[in-house]
Amino acid sequence: MPRTQKMTTQESAIAPTAADIDDAAATGSARNRYAAPALDKGLDILELLSRSEQMLTLNQISRQLGRSVNEIFRMVVTLEQRGYLVADNDHYRLSLKLFELAHHHQPIRSLVGTALPHMRELANRAVQSAHLTVYEAGRVIVVAQVDSPERWAFGLKVGALVSLTDTASGHVLLAFRDEAERARMLADHVHMDGEQEIETAQLMRQIEDTRKRGHSRMESRQIRGVVNLSYPVMGANNRMLAALNVPYIERIDKKVNPSLDEVQGIVQEISARLSRLMGDSSFGS
Repeated sequence: MPRTQKMTTQESAIAPTAADIDDAAATGSARNRYAAPALDKGLDILELLSRSEQMLTLNQISRQLGRSVNEIFRMVVTLEQRGYLVADNDHYRLSLKLFELAHHHQPIRSLVGTALPHMRELANRAVQSAHLTVYEAGRVIVVAQVDSPERWAFGLKVGALVSLTDTASGHVLLAFRDEAERARMLADHVHMDGEQEIETAQLMRQIEDTRKRGHSRMESRQIRGVVNLSYPVMGANNRMLAALNVPYIERIDKKVNPSLDEVQGIVQEISARLSRLMGDSSFGS
């Protein structure tokens, strides 16, 4: 049904235009024309095994993908020979090769290599865990993490995927983009398990508030008692690179640790420092 309600300025910033729709249609047509079925099957197998907590047999893989064993047999054998899969008594799982390839990706390697020493300083000063996130294909992925020096720590694992729309890091990654890029990111948004729905107008208000404040500070929508602090890490030409995050947890015993406000100040300082190291000449000055 056509939308008759007038959109706000903020909503119109993320609404697809006729040109966007035409471009998407053209892209879809090109994708169909240049499809590679064998490659699709291989990627389907990798994506299925990446989501599986257990090793799968050929029969299980074929059933879950809706393909015959004959269709996928040679592909599975090839992936095993190339080192992407590990076989054990006719059961298959992913190897660490994809993980290794991701960490050889130069932009991420440079960012993580630069960030980690400063993230360790942040964790030690704040007595909190910290993690670094980037946007990738409609989701937010953790690319670096440092545990709190406390006896216990709360943090996200490297490689963990989180939502773009209901997390502090997602709001930061959206807030510091131009309107066209933000619209593409939201159009590609992948819903995560347990993700809470949010109205477009409310989301746009939160993103705009994040942009004006220069950071996001919000109670976790996944874990009770956690307050998420997130600041942008910018690069050359004011390019958004990553979000630096602390999931703040408060001690309630006699041990006195830095307060939420104090930790926020530390995150702000470290994010501005990382931005300068990554080539930004104005952010945080």
